[in-house]
Amino acid sequence: MSLRVAEDDSRIQIHLPADNIHWEMLDKSKFFFLGAGLFSGVSAMLYPVVVLKTRQQVLLKDTPCFKMASSILRHEGFRGLYRGFGTSLMGTIPARALYMGALEMTKSNLSCTAVKLGLSEVKAAAIANTAAGLSAAMVAQLVWTPVDVVSQRLMIQGGKGANMRSLSLSSVMYNGGFDAFSKIIQKDGVRGLYKGFGISVLTYAPSNAVWWGSYSMTHRWIWGGVLSHTGVGGGLKSDSAAVVAVQGLSATIASGFSALVTMPLDTIKTRVQVLDGEGGNRRAFVTQSVRDLVKEGGLSGCYRGLGPRWVSMSISATTMITTYESLKRMCTN
Repeated sequence: MSLRVAEDDSRIQIHLPADNIHWEMLDKSKFFFLGAGLFSGVSAMLYPVVVLKTRQQVLLKDTPCFKMASSILRHEGFRGLYRGFGTSLMGTIPARALYMGALEMTKSNLSCTAVKLGLSEVKAAAIANTAAGLSAAMVAQLVWTPVDVVSQRLMIQGGKGANMRSLSLSSVMYNGGFDAFSKIIQKDGVRGLYKGFGISVLTYAPSNAVWWGSYSMTHRWIWGGVLSHTGVGGGLKSDSAAVVAVQGLSATIASGFSALVTMPLDTIKTRVQVLDGEGGNRRAFVTQSVRDLVKEGGLSGCYRGLGPRWVSMSISATTMITTYESLKRMCTN
């Protein structure tokens, strides 16, 4: 999909009302309050998939998702699929607020500036969305990294009891998020909560930049095709089924591409955050993690957990973007 195609589509006036809702037009308190509730619900629905992905990434031997899910349910019960969820939820709310704030402010300011500089609306939107995704991810990592470190360590607890042979998991057991937070601080200080921060930024910042940029372009491209083939669209309301369907399909395509590109970094990040400093003598540096993964499964080892991550990102993004666009409309002053 090229900019030329998107620009051709833009000449037939492809405008969705949600695209024109800028930061200054939003009721901020309503935006953050409703957003916290809506996105928390989505996170709860998808959390078991994240647990499966995380456990797959720390296993010595690749294990199918259904077999792992069955083992967790058999040995740990349904609660095993929600290990660390309370911690994740508590951290997600402020992290999501930072993310949405940085995203909307960057998009609004950059898109207006780009248009004033003479760029077409399509190019301005693509640049603004890419930069907004990049900045939002970087800001949110200040909260998300400690949450990741704690919640992921809670996720893998019980793995040994479920006959899952994992890498250098220590005998340290955490009695919930606060206990894990306290023990990590006591052992490694604040730096312990930010293990993998650099690689987290390297994972999520490009992932978000790729996602928002490709979503913006895909959204316009698909909508342009719908408009040119049906002759309708300009009169459709922003909350119509067609608009929501286009948003969902665009989000799914963008998620698949983003997951595929950034999966190796996500696997390495998880190992560094979970295995490093958990009582073992060997420090799981990034280079050592790469060597271990390649040794265990070749290059495919770096893509361990791709299935659950792809499903999680696709469902999450599709649900999030349709909810997000609806949220913006609901919170417009």
